[in-house]
Amino acid sequence: MKSSFIALSVAIIATVSIVGMKKPDYVKHAMQTFSPSSEEERTPLSSQLAQQQPALRTDSEKAPVFQEIKRPAQPVIDTVVTAATASVVDESALRYFASRGDTARLQAEISRLKALYPDWVPPKDPLAVPQNEDKQLETMWQLYSQARYAEVHKAIAERQASEPAWKPPADLIDRLTVAEARTRLINASDLKQYETVVRIGSETPSLLTCSEVDVLWRVAEAFFRTDKAQRATDAYTYILNNCQNAAERLATIQKAAAILPAKSIEDLLSKEKTAPDGTMEFDSIRDDLARRFIAEANGDGKIVVPPQYISRLERLAETGGLASDALLLGWYYLPRGDMEAAEKWFRKAHDKEDTASASQGLALALIDRNDQLAAEDTMYRWRDDSKDAKAVYLAATANLLALDPPVSITAEVLKRIAAEVIKSRDAVTAQQFGWYARALNQPQTALQWFKTALGWKLDDEPSAYGLAVTYLQLEDMKGLAEIQRLWAGRSERIARVGEVEEAPKTTEKRLPLPKETVVARRQPRTAAVTEEAGYDQATEVVVTRPRRTVTVSRGCKSTVNPQTLAPEAALTRGWCLMELNRPMEAAAAFEVGMLGSSAKTREDSAYGQSLAYLRAGLASKAAVSAIKAPQNRKRAFELQQAILADKAVAAFDAGRSREALLVLDQLKQLGPERTDLLSLRGYAYLRLKRYADARRVFEALASIGNRDGQRGLGILYQIFNDKD
Repeated sequence: MKSSFIALSVAIIATVSIVGMKKPDYVKHAMQTFSPSSEEERTPLSSQLAQQQPALRTDSEKAPVFQEIKRPAQPVIDTVVTAATASVVDESALRYFASRGDTARLQAEISRLKALYPDWVPPKDPLAVPQNEDKQLETMWQLYSQARYAEVHKAIAERQASEPAWKPPADLIDRLTVAEARTRLINASDLKQYETVVRIGSETPSLLTCSEVDVLWRVAEAFFRTDKAQRATDAYTYILNNCQNAAERLATIQKAAAILPAKSIEDLLSKEKTAPDGTMEFDSIRDDLARRFIAEANGDGKIVVPPQYISRLERLAETGGLASDALLLGWYYLPRGDMEAAEKWFRKAHDKEDTASASQGLALALIDRNDQLAAEDTMYRWRDDSKDAKAVYLAATANLLALDPPVSITAEVLKRIAAEVIKSRDAVTAQQFGWYARALNQPQTALQWFKTALGWKLDDEPSAYGLAVTYLQLEDMKGLAEIQRLWAGRSERIARVGEVEEAPKTTEKRLPLPKETVVARRQPRTAAVTEEAGYDQATEVVVTRPRRTVTVSRGCKSTVNPQTLAPEAALTRGWCLMELNRPMEAAAAFEVGMLGSSAKTREDSAYGQSLAYLRAGLASKAAVSAIKAPQNRKRAFELQQAILADKAVAAFDAGRSREALLVLDQLKQLGPERTDLLSLRGYAYLRLKRYADARRVFEALASIGNRDGQRGLGILYQIFNDKD
């Protein structure tokens, strides 16, 4: 982060005003599209441009005016072209570098002189050029070569004072000017004064050559930092089109990749050359480019990485085995919603090297697919690594405790979760501990957790509600009254805890509802929706439960004690009984099936017993059965939805509309609310006289042509007409 005299692109001259800029008489400006052939690459750009139509016109009284041109497919190059106006070429610098054996500077000087004087022919043996006979001038060149520019100026001034007729060579003055400009440009770049970098570059076009690649890099970056990304790309493209040093070309791609977007880097990579052995010159950095692009995209979810780089990194992660590569891929896929791919790569990284980052990513993927127990276990070791790690761990614990039906959690895991919740003073997980304790019928424990959560977060309404319903369960009416007093005017559902809903009245005026399907419903029930309207709404629902499609014999019509059967035979009989709609007998058969030695038999039996209890209308027993044996993700999710739907309908049929809404809210967290359950929600609102909420639900249903929604709107219409 040196060859022929080649100047940079249109970007520099076009960016900075050069009004009043002093230049030698031989300077003139031109613009052209530059796409060199191999021959052109060996020819100074100034010579190439000298034959092009000038794009800049001047007159004696006006500042230079640039002609506007359209950007072509190749970068547009604007430079200062030097025409040979002097009859004698100043070879003093050439002689000095030759006498010192400085071949690099000698070659750079030959290139510069050829650019200035296209007809000039360099000596065949530059090292044979005689030394300067002017010893004072020799000393000046020596000071110049040592970058002692102030001393050069002093020596020139002293000689002019002693020899008024002596004039310093124009070449020396020009080179001093360029060298000092280079120093100023580098200082400005180091100080991040990018506008100054661009200005100096435009004023000193002889700096913008392949012999000054570091300057070209700095100017390219200055373009980018001043919001001229395309001009920065033009500058890097210019280097790759014209400069031949392999190390500098590779470094150009590396520097460009540090600031330019992936698309621009792809354009630059198209300038790649093929080595005699068939390898490509930029192959060595393509892996790092893939890593860099994906790392940048991980910080910005809107960035789209070209597929070839994703595929390249995936191959590296598969074959190279670096945990860091797999980790990059995991964090790329996670925010883009591809949770399956994210989990795959996080797990690979985690298996290679169990780090906080790998564990955190894996835990997030596990949380997404509702494997909260595994997420908690994955993050426990790293829970104190950072604030983010702690947040992920506590999210896993809260979700774990919130599962419905509740999962079996060992005493050891519960103990460590509780310790972390208390240490972190996390109200969310404390609240979920309360609900978990209620689900296990431990109201006193639930009471303590709800109180703890409220102590940490005074405005936590769900914890206050949990406290209220637990007071009611314990028949602690004094405690219930106190929590209702504290939340008066802030929570309608807390205020209504303990209220007895009026029994539905039946009148002759009936408006039956259309049949709808509700998953995991047991038997049709009839319940009044609203007394005020004078309607007894007959809400009929049809059972459509999860089913396991099996081929069984009909040999289960007779009564058989399942205890006399082998577990596998009992499992088969259970499914047969389900086909005959004898769920309680099926449940007993499945119970025997859970004694089997095969994990698959036990899983199928627990699943079957859950379905049997659901069909019999025993949702609580179905929830217990669901955790008697581990279920795969699909089945567990299916059962969870079915059990909650059954609870919601049962609560509604029993006249407990608020409880039905609470369960429906839980069910809604698992996915979009089905039409049938949305209908149930609407009638629960209607029964509670929450007419605005009911109207919103029924309008949503009616908008998709649902007859139940249309009927609900009709009920609301009649309610308000009757009031009028």
